[in-house]
Amino acid sequence: MDVSHIAVRFVNSAAEHAGRPATRVPAGESWTVQSYGQVAANVRRLAARLIDLGLEPGDRVAILSQNLPEWTLTDLACASAGLVSVPLYPTSTPEQIRYALADSGSRALFVAGAQEAGKVAEIRGEVPALERVVSFVEVPDEFVSSLADELAAAPEDQSAVDARLAAASGEDLATIIYTSGTTGEPKGVMLTHRGFTFQADVLNRYFDITSIDSSLCFLPLSHALERAWTYVVMFAGATNTYVPDTRTVAEAMVRARPNMMVSVPRLYEKVFLTAKDKVAGSRVKQALMAWALRTGTAFHTAERDHTPTSPYLRLAFRLADKLVLTSIRDAMGGPKKVLACGGAPLRKDIEEFFFACGLLVLQGYGLTETSPLATFPSPDRYRFGTVGKVVDGGELRLGDDDEICYSGPNRMIGYWGKPDDTAAVLKDGWLHTGDVGSIDADGYLAITGRIKDLIVTSNGKNIAPTPIEGMLAADPLFEYTLLLGDNRPYLTLLVAPSLPHLETIGHQLQLTWSKREELLNHPEILAELKRRAHALTGKLANHEQIKDLRLLLEEFTLENGLLTPTLKVKRKEVERRFAALVDEMYAKAGRPRK
Repeated sequence: MDVSHIAVRFVNSAAEHAGRPATRVPAGESWTVQSYGQVAANVRRLAARLIDLGLEPGDRVAILSQNLPEWTLTDLACASAGLVSVPLYPTSTPEQIRYALADSGSRALFVAGAQEAGKVAEIRGEVPALERVVSFVEVPDEFVSSLADELAAAPEDQSAVDARLAAASGEDLATIIYTSGTTGEPKGVMLTHRGFTFQADVLNRYFDITSIDSSLCFLPLSHALERAWTYVVMFAGATNTYVPDTRTVAEAMVRARPNMMVSVPRLYEKVFLTAKDKVAGSRVKQALMAWALRTGTAFHTAERDHTPTSPYLRLAFRLADKLVLTSIRDAMGGPKKVLACGGAPLRKDIEEFFFACGLLVLQGYGLTETSPLATFPSPDRYRFGTVGKVVDGGELRLGDDDEICYSGPNRMIGYWGKPDDTAAVLKDGWLHTGDVGSIDADGYLAITGRIKDLIVTSNGKNIAPTPIEGMLAADPLFEYTLLLGDNRPYLTLLVAPSLPHLETIGHQLQLTWSKREELLNHPEILAELKRRAHALTGKLANHEQIKDLRLLLEEFTLENGLLTPTLKVKRKEVERRFAALVDEMYAKAGRPRK
């Protein structure tokens, strides 16, 4: 059997680690745990049931659920039966679900429970190819069966699964992942089994991951990053702890104490800002933290470089660790073998902060179209401010306008049913990512922005918004920001502020208010934000200076459609929704061009 196929790789891992815990999910004060042997038996049983229902190799099966062990069970069962999984975000609207189901031609759909089944019920009549809906739990819907019933109905003779596995190839289509659709219609990215197993092999050369390790699974499994990482965890026989509710991540890290996890920058930013906030009111505490971080940096740098440490440094580090650094590691759930970041750029000062605390955050780069890994540093080959070097076995180059181009075994086949869109980004074997970057003399890649996000002012100045927005993120008040100015005379800014910090400023300015809304347009508040923005960006060129800004009361969330599943701001959607506010800022320069 082809070990570059996900299902074959899992079968081998499950046989080797049959008695080890594979999945874990909170159950009150305890856990619900399944061993690799139990998971493998259920994967095989569900795969046999899907085949018995008449699903043929290459047929599509969708999954609409938050992170649960049943998600992985269904995904691996589809792979074992030669089927193509189509993950859908649990925050998807009925219309988004309808589009993905219809476009992919999915014949079956697995849902988490009643809430997801209700969304499907709204559009079931518009997706005639959909033959079966299965819920992970019992729901009061006669058209929806339960996972337990489907497993119970599996045939005793499961030789059909063996036949599918014997015919499996790493080049088979594994999944169709729909892009978040921040611009235009969502596209189904086609990824192969070999793409995922290739990445697992790369990471196994970077890290010694074994069956005694554990990971926290909290990024959406519908996204390529957590999905690919889960395969790495399962292939190694390690334990995966699932977090169904992302609002409980901070609690889950402390409770589960995983020694591995992947995240988007937002988690690291929040821990960083929380630590800074705790000392904000005391100069003594600020000085203590600054000293502890300097000491931690010196100690861990010496460790990394294998250089001797003085008795004074060792003593100072033990004190700094006890007083400050340990508490930050504890907030992250303890020491980490793997602590990775992807999905968006992470600021260099945050990387350095965690390094000082004894937590090495390794920042990689990729996109759904690369399954998703294109570059990643190893623990002994990293450079803060970059996203590492191209993964072993891949190739990287810069094209026109410094566009990042990638080629490798994990590159997508193309976009499902969209040959023109595929041809626009796949040229001569190279994926044109749309991202802009630079590669230093040692091969380390730094990301500068996206071509589509580039702001071109009416004065002809080209401005990359991402680095400027990153500067503003150093102030916890600027929770989310969006820089504007395309085809306009100057830059302006929309700010979704941290509301607790906004109220703190109001108290500091001795303002009075009955509703938070009153703070948003208060001239003293706006003046303070402009002062803070200038303090962070004042050294930029004149055309990169922010001339005006407005505050938004509406928070940026997945639910209201202003954030992508990886917590990046949907630029076009925010600008569209707050167009009147944007026009107001530019009124003194005349109406904006259309």
